[in-house]
Parts: sequence; C-alpha cells; structure tokens
Amino acid sequence: MSHLNDIEKQKREKLKKIEALGIYPFGAKYEASDTIAALRESFEEGKIASLAGRLMAVRAHGKSNFFDLCDSTGKIQLYGGKGVLNDEKFEFLKMLDIGDIVGVKGELMKTRTGELTLKLSDITLLSKSLRPLPEKWHGLKDVETRYRQRYVDLIVNEEAKKIFKTRSLLIRTIRNTLDRKGFLEVETPMMHPIPGGAAGKPFKTHHEVLHRDLYLRIAPELYLKKLLVGGFEKVYEINRSFRNEGISTRHNPEFTMLEAYEAYSDCKGMMKLVEELIRGLAKEVLGSEKFEYQGKTIDLTKWEKVSFAELMKDNFDIRPDEKESVWVKKIKAKGIKLEKEELSRTQLINIVGELIEPKAGNHPVFVVDMFKELCPLAKRKYDNPNLTDRFELYMGGMEIANAYSELNDPIDQRKRFEEAGGDIDEDFLRALEYGMPPAGGLGIGIDRLIMILTNSANIREVILFPQLKEEK
Repeated sequence: MSHLNDIEKQKREKLKKIEALGIYPFGAKYEASDTIAALRESFEEGKIASLAGRLMAVRAHGKSNFFDLCDSTGKIQLYGGKGVLNDEKFEFLKMLDIGDIVGVKGELMKTRTGELTLKLSDITLLSKSLRPLPEKWHGLKDVETRYRQRYVDLIVNEEAKKIFKTRSLLIRTIRNTLDRKGFLEVETPMMHPIPGGAAGKPFKTHHEVLHRDLYLRIAPELYLKKLLVGGFEKVYEINRSFRNEGISTRHNPEFTMLEAYEAYSDCKGMMKLVEELIRGLAKEVLGSEKFEYQGKTIDLTKWEKVSFAELMKDNFDIRPDEKESVWVKKIKAKGIKLEKEELSRTQLINIVGELIEPKAGNHPVFVVDMFKELCPLAKRKYDNPNLTDRFELYMGGMEIANAYSELNDPIDQRKRFEEAGGDIDEDFLRALEYGMPPAGGLGIGIDRLIMILTNSANIREVILFPQLKEEK
C-alpha cells in the first residue's frame, strides 16, 4: 500500500475495522421508500422514510453527527445523535467517509434554521469508498481528468450532470416529435461490407467466421434509403457512427447522428423539418428560442439562406463549370498556398469551402447550391446540373445538419459513384433499380446540437466517455 496517499490509507484502515465488526462493506439490494426530491416536494413532519445515496459531507460536533446525502434527484441533511442512535450505530458513524454509499432510515424534521433533515434511526453501508473525492470547491481541475474519470466528474460537478440530463431530454424529444409525424424508428447495421453514405475514413475490422473485412459505419444512409425502396415511407435512426479521423473540440471519432428520410419530400421539406425540430427542442429544453452560445445570442426566430455557388463566385471567382487548373490559378491568386498542384475537384472545393463557411452569426444559416462533387448522393438542380439540391445548416459557426433531395436515378447514381472513385455499393444500386420514390433526407449532428443548446465549447463536454489519448 506504499503507493496510497494518507487519506486512502485511512479509508482502508476503516474498511478493515468495518469487516472486523462482521459488516459486509459492499452491501446488497436496498429498498428506498422515496427519492430526496420527492421528500422535499411533499415535506411531512415526522414522516418515516428510507433513502439511498452517497455521503457528500460529514460534520461531527461532539455527540452529534451531520451528513449531506445525495441521490440522483437532490441533497438532504442527515442527523445522527448519541441519544438518537444506539451506541453501536453511533460508533459506526465514525467509520463513514465522504463518498460512501449508504441506505438510511429515519424521521423527517426541520432544524432550528429550517433545514430539511432526516433524523436517523438506522444506517446501512452499501459501498465503502476507497478513494477520496476532489475538494468540493475545486472539483477536478484537469480537464482531461474530468473526461477520463467521468464517473468522478458526475459525482462532484452538478453542471456536468445537468448537461447529460439535458442530452437525454433532447434525444427523447426528437424521438417524440418524429414519432408524432409518423416516422418509424429503425436500426441498421453498424458493420458494413463497403464504407459508404458519407465521406470519411472508416475503422476496419475482420469477421473470422465470414472470412471478410468489415467497416464500422461512417453513416447509415444507404441502408435507410433501401428501406424507402422497401416501402417504409418515413424512417429515422438515432445512430452511432465512426470516423477514423482527428479529434478536436468539434470532432470525436465516435459520434451520434440523427438521420431521417421521407418519401415524396425533398430538400425544402427537410429544411422545414429541421427548423421545426430545432425550434421545438430549444423551447422544450431552454424554454426560449433565443439563448446564449459562447458569448453570442442565437435567435431561432430568424433563419437565413445563402448560396455556396455565389459565395465561391464572389470570393474566388470560381465557377462550377470550370476546369481544376483554372480553379488552382484563381485560388493561388488569392494568396492561398496549396501543398501540390494536382488536387481533385473535391479537395479544392473543401479547401476553399472551409474559408467561406459561416464562422459565426446570431441565427441559423442554410448554405444551399452546393457543387455536385461535394455530394454524390444528392439530386442535381434541374436548372444547373453542376449544383445539387442540398443544404448544410450552420449554427454558432458550426455545421449542425446536412440534407438534400435524394438521388433516386440508378444510372446517374452509378456514374456519380464512378466519378467519386472508391468502391461501388452494387447492392445499393440494385435497390435503386427496383425503384426508390423521390425523397428528402436529413442528417443532424446530435453532439454538436447539444453543444449549442447547453452552451458547451467542447464536444467532449457533451459525450459521456469521449475518446482520449492513452493514459500514461
């Protein structure tokens, strides 16, 4: 035990003393009659109640002991006095520490200062804590430790707990809204034979029995559109997707997406749906359509639309019908350095596109008229086949959602796959050949949306267990 600090040694000494008394320090099932919130809501002097939770403060005053007990709903004071408990139980209180999980029984009362208190008649140790919690006023100072030891963060950080309760409410509200609109929630495979449905580097795995390589999905899109072919006209999936790429304040390799598809709809229909969803979520979660995000007020009563093609033309004089060599000259003329001269159209568009993305703003912005190279799965615009009927939605300077009129022409889809390069999903093309209705499809980054609705600057604040570098 030489590696243990003094507090940890004291806790283990108490553990030995408890075991010597014949008490099992990691107890069994405990029936609580109430939650702390319920007792607070309907206080009744003299009511006998039982609770279970974690001790978060210990205050000894001679023949009186006071504790703060917390459960998932709130906090209450416990009182154990020399004359209230028998000698054995009173002595046992001295072996308890902050962090211990206990079951308690007693009588509800209020102290002279009006503090709601449970006067103990019995206390049962349910789990002895062997490590000290961080100091109350400082918490976990190191941000990475907060993410790595989320279990401790949730114990001592009410703000973190609130964020994840909000996350749960938000996802539940999305489900309720789509269910009311007649969408069917479905589940599609997380292991794909061909990575598809989005641009991104996949994680690769191998199935021993099938003797084949598989990929963790980068998006569920192609499977969901197969369901449109099969006759499910409104489907959605709140899915986990994976991309073997960088980690940043806005990117985690494992993330949550909502994808929804509606037959006989289009890009405009998805624009209406995403606005309704996000405005409804803000009202449900925040009680208002105006709220603060990182020092700016976001106003959901105003939604703007800007053209990607016009931004490219106005900022770089780039037109979609020009050759890549012309684009390179125009980009370099603006003082932008390129790593090499020979870049694909998609690479060039992405380099320049990042420079014209809406970086900030006080309201949501739809970026429309996207170049066709950026999305091989979207329908082209009838009046300009170099552009697609697609939008990206930006809020607070981040891309939050992506939607388009789905390409349901199998001949054009094959050609677009070939132009994009990479493996071609023949089963998806076969499905389209049976006939897929015209449709609108929508993807929303749930983690980023939660960042905005909880005023969180880092995506790891809204993911319970984000990916981190290996602990040293």
